[in-house]
Amino acid sequence: MPSSSGEWYTGPAAVHAIEVSRVSLGPAEPLWKRVPTRDDDGRRLTDFMMLIPGLRERPRCGLEQRLADIHAVLACYGSTVVFAEVILRLNLLWVSVKPLPGICLELPAVLQQRIPEALLIAHKTPA
Repeated sequence: MPSSSGEWYTGPAAVHAIEVSRVSLGPAEPLWKRVPTRDDDGRRLTDFMMLIPGLRERPRCGLEQRLADIHAVLACYGSTVVFAEVILRLNLLWVSVKPLPGICLELPAVLQQRIPEALLIAHKTPA
């Protein structure tokens, strides 16, 4: 299911990338080499991760639907989302966004409305 502006690439690896401007699925370099750290103006980006339990075990049509749900939400935040990737072998969604107040809570909440099993990964700060 390609987006209007991109293509889906499938390959032997279980790493799948979703980019807002172009949807692509396929093997890639390590995440730390690909994730942008600054926007076009040189400002640092913010990241968050979501665990999506059972994603890789879904049948193909269920997996494609979940990926389409993720893409639909991220497309609504197109000017804010800079990079996103689904890592199937870990059932993980990584998203890099421009630093806006509350975006790392708002966007995961919207994703969770579409994908109820998705869990925001965060560290617990001491009280």
